[in-house]
Amino acid sequence: MPFNRARCAPPVALCLLTLCLSLSVAGVHAQAPVFDAARARLLDAETVKSLTDEGRVLMQKDRIKLDGFQYCGQSIALAERGEFRESIQAASKALLIGQQQQDAGLVASAKRDLAMTYSYAGDYDRAGQYANEALAGAAGASAIAAPALKTLGDVAVRKEQFGAAVAFYRRAVAAASDKYRPLAQISLANALLLDKQPAASRAVYRAMSTPEAGLQLAYKRGLGNLSLAEGNYPQALQLFGDVVTQAAGSDAAYHRLWGQDGVGRTLLLMGRREPARQAFAEAVRSSEAIRSRFRSEEFKSGLFGDVQQIFDRAIALAGEAGDFDAAWELSEQSRSRALLDVVRDRVAGSGFSAAAPRAVSAAAARRLLRPNEAIVAYHTLDDAVLAWVVRADGVHGVRIVQTRAQLAARVDGFRQAIFTRKAGARALGQDLYGVLIAPLGLRAGEQLLIVPHDSLHYLPFQALVDGGGYLIEQHPIAFAPSAGIALQLTARGSGNGGKLVAFGNPGTDLRLALPDAEREVKLIGTLFPDNSIFVQGAASKRQFRDTASSARILHVAAHAEVDVIDPLQSRILLAPSEGDSGFLAAREVYGMNLDKVALVTLSACESGLGRIARGDEIMGFTRSFLSAGAASLLVSLWPVADDSTELLMTTMYGALSKGSSAAVAMQTAQTTVLRRPKFAHPFFWAPFDLVGDWRMTLAAAKPL
Repeated sequence: MPFNRARCAPPVALCLLTLCLSLSVAGVHAQAPVFDAARARLLDAETVKSLTDEGRVLMQKDRIKLDGFQYCGQSIALAERGEFRESIQAASKALLIGQQQQDAGLVASAKRDLAMTYSYAGDYDRAGQYANEALAGAAGASAIAAPALKTLGDVAVRKEQFGAAVAFYRRAVAAASDKYRPLAQISLANALLLDKQPAASRAVYRAMSTPEAGLQLAYKRGLGNLSLAEGNYPQALQLFGDVVTQAAGSDAAYHRLWGQDGVGRTLLLMGRREPARQAFAEAVRSSEAIRSRFRSEEFKSGLFGDVQQIFDRAIALAGEAGDFDAAWELSEQSRSRALLDVVRDRVAGSGFSAAAPRAVSAAAARRLLRPNEAIVAYHTLDDAVLAWVVRADGVHGVRIVQTRAQLAARVDGFRQAIFTRKAGARALGQDLYGVLIAPLGLRAGEQLLIVPHDSLHYLPFQALVDGGGYLIEQHPIAFAPSAGIALQLTARGSGNGGKLVAFGNPGTDLRLALPDAEREVKLIGTLFPDNSIFVQGAASKRQFRDTASSARILHVAAHAEVDVIDPLQSRILLAPSEGDSGFLAAREVYGMNLDKVALVTLSACESGLGRIARGDEIMGFTRSFLSAGAASLLVSLWPVADDSTELLMTTMYGALSKGSSAAVAMQTAQTTVLRRPKFAHPFFWAPFDLVGDWRMTLAAAKPL
């Protein structure tokens, strides 16, 4: 049956990608026709015309107007700090000025900067497009051509098209200035090595002049990788050891960890697995000292490194040794590191931007669990999945033979089947149950706290099928970014009753109207004697800022948009007010004080998603509300249907009002919806995840 208006906003002039397409960030590439409209939104949002139009709007807001090349400089500086959306906006202004002044050089420079920023942000198709356009307008200018060619090489490396990368880097070396050339040469040598041409890579290094001090450690790291590929393990150990001992200054820990990683990889190839494991453990410890900021050095040198790969190597070795306790702690640490890598120092007022939550040991987690509760945690590796089941009476570790790519493809296929409401979704859910749940030995009826990883963040576990029924019919289920965060949230305890603050159907634009959402919040309001309900024009961002902190239950039924270029720019669309657009960005939520809020419900499409950081985190609304102090959230995994959502929400709140815990209330709501024949397909009842404090309860309020 057709569903009512889903809570997704229409196309806008930003790169706001739909939930389903954001799977590609985790290595899952959507191909089904159902995603075509969403893909078209992305294409439309990032075209020259759209960016130019955006630049025009942004320029009108600038109190101090810069010239075009100053905006280009601003764009590069912002990109190197990891402020990708703001970098694109600055380049958009330069693009507008270049077009207005008919300055082909400025237009090409702006497109070069767009290419570099999209490359940093992981949108390689867009990066390649703008790099080629910059080249076409470069007119031989080295400052445009060389970075554009190098960006094309970087994109090719990321796509594992190493032969193409070599060709682009050679052209970049030829076009580069004397100052820029060493960067291009190191990139070229690295690409030749990846293309299995070690002799050619060695020739590039021999032809290089001694690089300046700032490139010395990257130079030695590249030579270490080359020596490793040549089988000269003593020389590789010496070079990586030099990187470790010579690391100094503010980036010392950063260089040290890559030196230690090189030592570990060398020892591993030498068959010395235990010393290699110790070297990776040292690298992990070094990662904890890294200042939490974006690392543009990787892009500059072409020696692409992923800190999470170091954790993965250490976790894999611990798993192979059967040391699942050590593997668990490393997995927990990697989740904390992933948060720092994405949030960095960008969010004022957030304690999480300066330090990550402490990882919790499996033994400590056991002590905090109650009987009939189990933590089910996963960590996806290239060639396997490690899974843990932690209970008060013990820890059980399992190594599941399933590659990262195989699992991602299965998750994608299952999600597409749900999204298109295919009858075959049930069979795919049973297949995934056999892979992920059957080996765990779950006990009947126990409450599950699932800590997903990588593509599993997008998997609706509640819709997995054991052959008889859905997983949610057998177990109350909640989710968490990490076990440590979940247990930290439960330690706050539950309060008595509380105030409902609800926002529904914000704004007055008929194109964005959500009349069912308005009815939803009004109906929920009848369950809570102490309530503040804001609808239409009253559901403004200003009102949200003024009242959200006073809520115990905070409910938002509105449109939401996910920005996978910069997850902290994902936003909820509230009603505009004087001088305020009404867009509530995820990064703004970090600065709020929501310590009194027990539950935040984001009854909006895509609210649970952002970009996956390789180690763990989905950086969007979920993390921002938890970091602001909320104990738990209810978020969605795909565009929701109004009628089934209304039934689910009212049922859940009714169960909460009668004293059920959050996890049991969610189980009651989802099973109630799925047993309605017209809503039996998982599309209608499975999009919502409960994240955080699964034990949260309210004193009985007004009965339903």
